[in-house]
This record gives sequence, structure tokens and C-alpha cells, in this order.
Amino acid sequence: MENISNHIGVAGRVHSDFEFSHEVYGEGFYKFDVEIYRLSSVSDILPVTISERIIDTSSISIGAWIYITGQIRSYNSYVEADRRNRLVLTVFARDVELLESGQDPLEKSELNPNDVYLNGFICKPPIYRTTPFGREIADILLAVNRSYNKSDYIPCIAWGRNARYAGKLVVGSNIKVWGRMQSRPYQKRFESGEVLEKTAYEVSVSKIDYSSDSDSTDSTDSTDA
Repeated sequence: MENISNHIGVAGRVHSDFEFSHEVYGEGFYKFDVEIYRLSSVSDILPVTISERIIDTSSISIGAWIYITGQIRSYNSYVEADRRNRLVLTVFARDVELLESGQDPLEKSELNPNDVYLNGFICKPPIYRTTPFGREIADILLAVNRSYNKSDYIPCIAWGRNARYAGKLVVGSNIKVWGRMQSRPYQKRFESGEVLEKTAYEVSVSKIDYSSDSDSTDSTDSTDA
């Protein structure tokens, strides 16, 4: 049964070869990267996990256009360089559609190339801040429940008035967010002076809707995400 509290749909080009990831009860899972173009010149390269039962990996090559629907999943992975567990996000594919060769999803008005919807609970105090250029930002960690008493912990980032709104929310607040999943390169500096290039994955929020046990709801949205 599909989890309606966690949905992602992305359209883009296959960016890497398929690599075997793991096996669960005899079902093999593979991982690969997909490149999703924004309206600007920037693109997001997102990791995807997919079951061998959904697609024949030998039938898709790098550069092929595909449309994936599924969920954002999280898991902890031990990173030797950091000597600690690191939260890792992946697009867990439920369905894949091969698009026509040369077809640019951005030219199809009915197809959103990067569409995310989450319904979850704030599990850490939101961090509100402003950049040196005065831009308002809020970091949110959202716990989204799924089957078998498990949860996915998904970092979200809000901008502008969405950031001001999110900065006032408290741990335990049930919110719905709409936006897109993005990749963001950054540098981690160690005491030894070594600099390591890394990539963070998060949901860039375009709209927030607050849910409560009462009948009243409040929301805010912005186009500056």
C-alpha cells in the first residue's frame, strides 16, 4: 500500500550505471543516480534505489530519460572519515516510466520534473537564520511515518516567509510540506587541514501547511524556494 504521507516524482536523465545495493528476502535492489534539471542552469543529481522486480536494469543506459515515482527514504550509514553514522537519503522507486528519446520533461506542461509531498512531525527544533546577504533560511528535520513502525527522517530547508513561519514551530508539530528534493555540494574541513567534498540532500520547501487536532489550519507558501 502506497504511503500517501511520503511521495516524490522526478523526471530526468540516468546519470550513472546501475550498481547492486542489497537483497531483502531474495529480492535484489540496485542503486543509481538521476540528473534532474531545474529551470535555472543548475541540476540536481539524486540517488535512486530500485527493485529488480520493477525494471530490467540492462534495458536502461546512461542518458536515458525516465520518470520515477516513489518515496524519500532515509537510513544511517557509518562513514569512516567522520567516524560516525550519517543520515543518507535516497529516492525509493515504486514505479518507473521510460520517456521518449530526446524528450525533455520540462517541455511537458503536465509533468513536474521534481515534485515532493511530505506529511510528518518536526523532531528537532527548527533552526532559523539569515545569510550575510540577508536571506532568511530555516532548517527542519521531519519524521515521516511508514509501515512496520518505521520512520524516515528527512531534512527540509525553507526560505523567506516560509522560513519565518517554520522558525516558530515546535518539536512534535504535524506539518505538510510541498517542494522538491535537491542536492547541495559543500566542503567539510578537518582539524588536519584536509578538505573533503561532500553532497547534502534535502527537500527545498515551497509550501508549508500546519495540521493540529483542532479544525483550524494555517499555511504559507512562497515561490522564492
